[in-house]
Amino acid sequence: MTRLLPPLASHVIRGAGDLIAPRAKGAGRLCILNYHRIMAAPDPLLDGEPNVETFEWQMRLLSECFNVLPLHDAIQLLDSARMPARAVAITFDDGYRSIHDLALPVLAKYGLPATVFVTTGHMSEKGSMWNDMILEAVRRLPDGALDLRALGLERYPMGSAEERKRTARQLTERCKYMSLPARAEFTDHLQTLAGVPLRQDLMLDNDMLRTLAANRIEIGGHTVSHPILTRLDDEAARREIADNKRQLEEVIGRPVRLFAYPNGKRGQDYDARHAQMVADAGYAAAFTTAPGAATRRDPRYELPRSRPWDDTPLMFAARLLHWLHGKV
Repeated sequence: MTRLLPPLASHVIRGAGDLIAPRAKGAGRLCILNYHRIMAAPDPLLDGEPNVETFEWQMRLLSECFNVLPLHDAIQLLDSARMPARAVAITFDDGYRSIHDLALPVLAKYGLPATVFVTTGHMSEKGSMWNDMILEAVRRLPDGALDLRALGLERYPMGSAEERKRTARQLTERCKYMSLPARAEFTDHLQTLAGVPLRQDLMLDNDMLRTLAANRIEIGGHTVSHPILTRLDDEAARREIADNKRQLEEVIGRPVRLFAYPNGKRGQDYDARHAQMVADAGYAAAFTTAPGAATRRDPRYELPRSRPWDDTPLMFAARLLHWLHGKV
């Protein structure tokens, strides 16, 4: 059953948001929420991802206590110093099909807009990202230990769900900064060890993407293959950014105006060169994964987004108010 705040708590949250809203011209703040996928049910290997019940109470809380804005419109309001109090925008990264299957009905129920940043290279009826290949291999491998010392890695325990979760996270972090060929070779190796084909139907296809675009969901760019841009030469990085935009526009038949950096840490995952490439490709703004609220002072190609992780309505709302108050 969806958890709700009592009416008095909702009133207090709205009043607190109005009270902390900056009054000076140009001092408005926007809290941009960053999701990835929505789970049909809790998954012990993905306990950081909300299931559909959690997502529903979060969206209901946003609809009752905050001003949820289309992201592109919100950026324009920042520029013009007309941002309302309690301003929030909702985004998703990567392009999981659960956004279409599970998130879209909830968003429609509460009349909420959102933006989905899509990695085009994994889109298809059998699409899957490399991190999910790792996760599914770890899920299916037998109990005991996963010995990858021959690959220059370690021996990973696999006896419990907690150990498997830790192993999946460690392998994902190691794989994240590999070259694209090395990453593909590594996931192929894990699939061989698992002994069965791994799930390949996790991502949006073209029809789903068009359905989202027709239902108040803005489609944004997220590169073709989800690389760490700082690990590519400039020409390859430029192609990842520009080709992604072109491919998405061919599918949805409208301009793609917003971009999110894969992984999103400045200096580690992208730098000033890539911000310029995004601008040169014709995007209007770009987003990182730095915590806190966006303001007019933030560079338009390095706007922060914050991933919500609190598991109760009151703490979820309190964190948004904390960020909107200018705290990280």
